[in-house]
Amino acid sequence: MSEVLMPQMGESIVEGTITRWLKQVGDHVERDEALLEISTDKVDSEVPSPVSGTLEEILAEEGSVVEINKVIAKISEGGEAKKSDKKDKSDKEESDKKEESKSEEPKEDKAAKEESAEEEEEPKADEQEEKPAAAAASSSEQVRSSPLVRRMAREEGVDLSKVSGSGPGGRITKKDLQAYMEDGKEEAPAAKPSEAPQRPAAAPPSAPAAAAVGDAFPPAPDSRFGDYYAEPLSTMRKRIAEHMVRSMHHTSPHVSMVHQIDCTTIVKARAAAKDKFLEQNGVKLTFMPFFMKAAASALKEFPMVNASLDGDNIIFHRDINLGIAVALESGLMVPVVKNADSLSVVGLQKALNDVAERARKKQLKPDELKESSFSISNYGSYGSIFATPAINQPNTALLGLGALHKAPVVVGDAIAIRSICYATLTIDHRLIDGALAAKFLEHMRATLEGWSESVL
Repeated sequence: MSEVLMPQMGESIVEGTITRWLKQVGDHVERDEALLEISTDKVDSEVPSPVSGTLEEILAEEGSVVEINKVIAKISEGGEAKKSDKKDKSDKEESDKKEESKSEEPKEDKAAKEESAEEEEEPKADEQEEKPAAAAASSSEQVRSSPLVRRMAREEGVDLSKVSGSGPGGRITKKDLQAYMEDGKEEAPAAKPSEAPQRPAAAPPSAPAAAAVGDAFPPAPDSRFGDYYAEPLSTMRKRIAEHMVRSMHHTSPHVSMVHQIDCTTIVKARAAAKDKFLEQNGVKLTFMPFFMKAAASALKEFPMVNASLDGDNIIFHRDINLGIAVALESGLMVPVVKNADSLSVVGLQKALNDVAERARKKQLKPDELKESSFSISNYGSYGSIFATPAINQPNTALLGLGALHKAPVVVGDAIAIRSICYATLTIDHRLIDGALAAKFLEHMRATLEGWSESVL
């Protein structure tokens, strides 16, 4: 009997929602055949069967949220005989006994085991980290909690002194922190004196720091009036909302800079090559590979824009991995084209088409949604000329591309009609200043306006 586990669909993903079972108990399934669909904050995806056989048991129903690596189904392989009703009953009785045994385990032992598991989840390097990464973290460091919980609190902007702990001695567990954030409470109930050491009350944090990620969904009772209907947010939509609130209000001070780029040269280059390009490569040539190529060149020239912030450390990425925003009916995903600087225009176009198509078909692999060092959002494909996009964490910059459009511009001492694009660079002002952002965009502008590379 083979077990089907909830896969980890991204580096920071800890759980997924089962949206639909594509096979039912008793159905035969081939190895790598789609078994179910799941949704996470990064991707909606199909999960393939790990083996060929018969689906014997489904352990997680549609709509349920399951932690990664938990068993969600069982498959009998190949010609393995189906269990008899008697054997099934025996297995169930044995399972029930185990559950009863677990339920009799002392609460303190359970809590201690949970905390031990949390400690194992956190890398040892984090155990040595003492400096807080946010204002709220200073008082958080004084409470009893694991390195994992402290890291989560720093990332979410939560003051742990306001969270009550259910662990031994008032220790705050991951579940305590998650419950606090889900409730969106301004203050958590104070711990009993016998459970936690007394400490002075922390000074009230500033308004931005006080807001929890749960404030992505504040109550709005006044919105319910007249003739209306309501439906719950999808898992993907919830995660996108949380991610955007975290990025803009809890992590990065956003600043946007805009350059006007004359794209007449690349418009002519594409027009001259597009028919032969399609014939030779089987894909249409778009403008995106030109911008990806120019961005990769600028990232090489200005590595700070290709960096990330981890606490008070700057992480310089030697790889240039471009996250490309792909719009879906249910939301947005950002698959990654890795080592983009090593690809030609042909290679970039093929890679772009591949990840975008599989994103829409829910066929992306977990590795294709992580490790971006810089992201690009092409909102111009929907007609928008100008926007100020939000940074895709943990990137510290994002390039937004407006629609290519013809406009009268001054060329020398004359007025000419040119193909114009407004390129917006949104930066994390903790790390990148306006001067650097301007130099980055100017490098891109010079590359595109002076384009001479063959696209075939």
